[in-house]
Amino acid sequence: MSFINVDFLLQNRPAQRLYHEFSKHEPIFDYHCHLPPEDVANNRRFKNLYEIWLDGDHYKWRAMRSNGIPERFCTGDAEPYEKFLAFCKTVPHAVRNPLYHWCHLELKRYFDIDLTINPENAKAIWEKANACLAEKNFSAHGILKRFKVALIGTTDDPTDTLEHHKTVAGLGIDTRMIPTFRPDKGLKVDDLSVFNPWTDKLAEVSGVDCSTFAGFLKALEQRHDFFHEMGGRASDHGLERAYFAETTEAKVSEIYDRARAGKAANEAELEQFAFFVMRHVGRLNHARGWTMQLHVGGLRNNSTRNFRTLGADAGFDSIADTPQAKPLSRFLDSLDIDEKLPKTIIYNLNAADNYLMASMIGNFQDGSIPGKIQFGSGWWFNDQKEAMEWQINALSNLGLLSRFVGMLTDSRSFLSYCRHEYFRRILCNVIGQDVVNGELPEDYALLGDLVRRISFGNARDYFGVEIASIYKK
Repeated sequence: MSFINVDFLLQNRPAQRLYHEFSKHEPIFDYHCHLPPEDVANNRRFKNLYEIWLDGDHYKWRAMRSNGIPERFCTGDAEPYEKFLAFCKTVPHAVRNPLYHWCHLELKRYFDIDLTINPENAKAIWEKANACLAEKNFSAHGILKRFKVALIGTTDDPTDTLEHHKTVAGLGIDTRMIPTFRPDKGLKVDDLSVFNPWTDKLAEVSGVDCSTFAGFLKALEQRHDFFHEMGGRASDHGLERAYFAETTEAKVSEIYDRARAGKAANEAELEQFAFFVMRHVGRLNHARGWTMQLHVGGLRNNSTRNFRTLGADAGFDSIADTPQAKPLSRFLDSLDIDEKLPKTIIYNLNAADNYLMASMIGNFQDGSIPGKIQFGSGWWFNDQKEAMEWQINALSNLGLLSRFVGMLTDSRSFLSYCRHEYFRRILCNVIGQDVVNGELPEDYALLGDLVRRISFGNARDYFGVEIASIYKK
């Protein structure tokens, strides 16, 4: 029997009951992901298991490189089956890596494949999965329906036309797809090869003259308005840390003018500019009732050689050891002091900062809505069993776990919906073990409601996005 059995990760009776009775059948509210909107708009069909399972997956590439697999089998020109076989050679060496759990869980839930992943089973896995992918219900829309995905929040540049979101809105499918405003390139006054072309495009799509900093801010606001019209209800920001600097609009305008004239900002100038723009977006979010998502703690593109040849998001990022507390506190306070702090989710990549983050969110709760400031789920290197437990424990000890908005895929893959199941099983096991230990009452009305809301209802209520009636409670 496969180790992915009915009680996988559920190590006690209360956990089993909490999962199977209260959490398992809840819909999925995937409020942050990186699915290509075009794939949803076109109801993409996948030719083979490589396309849906390996293509673009930097988690798998990192493991393969660590196993001595040449780059041509990761991002190179090897044939799809060759790349798949190279990964199957890696999986037996990935015992205790979360990939081992994720991959077997995905094969079981999507294709009903119980085989252990290894070179000997590779051909059988490939053939059965490909036969499934040829079936009608394995299109992008079929997968979304099968896993009861009520909402997907894609991650989109402010200069995007959102044409695929327009298409999806008119298709009448039960899954709602909304854009998320991610203006990271608009902070990069220290890298003019990124900033100036992006600003030119911003001016073009917004129809706003960006020759001045005031025009730049107006153009951002115009795109924010457009995203709102298209259903957007959140911004997202990938930062090593929050920015904060005492500055004025006049000083930041000078930095902007110099950047547009071809002089890149220094470190101090970047701090001022990025803080001012981030605060501006935060205020726009507050005015619109949006949520601001801060992903902090990543050290990106560590390998210059590979960045030059493969670009970003190729598997050469890691956890940063960056002081977070003071700049994050000052940034949040800069919005809160004028009562313009929006709903905010803080995702932490360095688990050493978990208690810092779990205590920080309590500084800015204002009683306006439950859990206004959130300590987000285990992210990236932390979306695995141990680190999910750490995040749950830190939030439980310093905040209100019951108001937590739960899991998200943060993924480019349509096979990642199993991550919600993975998280739910871990959550139920943590709560169930507390019952076994006598630290919580065996009260299924209380605890069942808690895991049900963390699985779906809290996120649905927090973001306030209209979803299909079949997913409403």
